[in-house]
Amino acid sequence: MFDLAVFGSLFLTLFVIMDPPGITPIFLALTSGRPAKVQRRMAWQAVAVAFGVITVFGILGQQILGYLHVSVPALMIAGGLLLLLIALDLLTGKTDEPKQTKDVNVALVPLGMPLLAGPGAIVSVILAVQHAKGVSQQISVWAAIAAMHVVLWLTMRYSLLIIRVIKDGGVVLVTRLAGMMLSAIAVQQIINGVTQVIRGS
Repeated sequence: MFDLAVFGSLFLTLFVIMDPPGITPIFLALTSGRPAKVQRRMAWQAVAVAFGVITVFGILGQQILGYLHVSVPALMIAGGLLLLLIALDLLTGKTDEPKQTKDVNVALVPLGMPLLAGPGAIVSVILAVQHAKGVSQQISVWAAIAAMHVVLWLTMRYSLLIIRVIKDGGVVLVTRLAGMMLSAIAVQQIINGVTQVIRGS
């Protein structure tokens, strides 16, 4: 009733795309300055949003994209532009939004989507669900998705210990580093989307 090969293949694919170690400095930068309780809640919210988005696209992905006439490259470019805006805020230090608004935005955007549930993860899940044959492979696919989100939550949840060690000065450094990393991810995502558009034309 369980296909270990399917589970391992999708889990590794999602691990590379969603990159739990790489998300750590970005999460720390976006949640710095908040009480530990709020940070833990935001980690949970971000993972819940990502899991919800991935689940919806896993079940109805092709129908949604087809109905909206949205191509995968367009999704990649839009996600890249959104990430680039967030990256510029981190690099310039312009993250002084009202606290309540900022809490909601960080958990939903960019953490939940498109950082965690980005175009690459969405497309991988859509293809995995389509190619899964029989109940055992379907179970394996969804088990891999669930396991990946547990790993993401654990990574973000326990990365908060780092903030206690590096203090305020370290948080500023992590914020700038996260902005640089995020801008590179965003530009690469835009390049990948444009490349696919050119190849398809």
